[in-house]
Amino acid sequence: MYFGIPEERLTDFSANINPIGPPSSVLTAIRRALEHPATLSAYPDLELIELKQAIADYVGARVENVAVANGFVPLLESALRSRKIKRCLLPVPSFNEYRRILENANVVIDSHRLSPSRGFAYDGDRIVKTLLDRSCDAILLANPQNPSGALCDARRMKSLIEMAAQHNVTILLDEAFIDYSPGESLTRQAMELANLIVFRSITKFFAIPGLRVAYAIGNSNHIGAMNRFIAPWPVTSIASDAACAALGDQAHAEESRIANDRRRRWLERELTRLTIAVFPSNANFFLLRFPAEVDVNLLWESMIVEEQIVLRSCANFEELAEGHIRIAVRSEPDNKRLIHGLKRVISGLQKNGRND
Repeated sequence: MYFGIPEERLTDFSANINPIGPPSSVLTAIRRALEHPATLSAYPDLELIELKQAIADYVGARVENVAVANGFVPLLESALRSRKIKRCLLPVPSFNEYRRILENANVVIDSHRLSPSRGFAYDGDRIVKTLLDRSCDAILLANPQNPSGALCDARRMKSLIEMAAQHNVTILLDEAFIDYSPGESLTRQAMELANLIVFRSITKFFAIPGLRVAYAIGNSNHIGAMNRFIAPWPVTSIASDAACAALGDQAHAEESRIANDRRRRWLERELTRLTIAVFPSNANFFLLRFPAEVDVNLLWESMIVEEQIVLRSCANFEELAEGHIRIAVRSEPDNKRLIHGLKRVISGLQKNGRND
């Protein structure tokens, strides 16, 4: 509940979940699973062979190169422990959970500030120089980057990885939103590159976050070492069946990419018309920068109270200046409602400012 408004009355633009929802095949798989008593009375497959094969088929990998867990956190924790990471470079702003995971693993964190003037894009030469200056043995990257949505194309990302490899630096690459730009993924290369581990999510793109399924791809030595630190039976039988169904639904994946691209372009155009700065994004969300005269904290509150729309406050993103808000790309009706709501709230704030 926000400001006394029940959650069911609010439209959530703060969570980056595919608005199309899960594939119908997922719901069918769950129903079928529940029809069999063994789904609940028997332990899941300890090796998760069927799920790992579905992941391998989806990304073009081999089963021995796949690790699975109930979310990104245990996967990253297992990579940090198995690789014995001591000092990690963390480009910021970034997903807040990164810092907590690194701190819990007793990894020393060196922050590396990304440039807003470059759209928070990665500068490979500058990053490698910082890695060497600070004697880091790892770097944690996201592609597309969060909260900006900036995409580093595969060629430039591979160049950065190769430069880091010359200095024995491990690249921990979070590709949670790469399904919207699969051609830029380095998942396949992770099987062969000795210093790269790629993390991917099933739950965001396929809209099943309640089932908690994520995976990592790396060379067989990395994955074997990581699996020794992942608790047994990390994914339930129902979650495994649902994830297999999602990964096999290519039509849903393609529909999601096409719809997101269309909606993102429309939303970017309409936001720009409101004189809101929109950072280029290849994901299903945008980072926005509002004019200096707009109090974004008051805007965030007003959007909830007056429009019943929840935006993502960026106040707790490290090294992100005031004036930023992140929004998800949702359905066409929701996106139109957002634009109309922003127009009304911004107009009201500016009018009240003039009256003051």
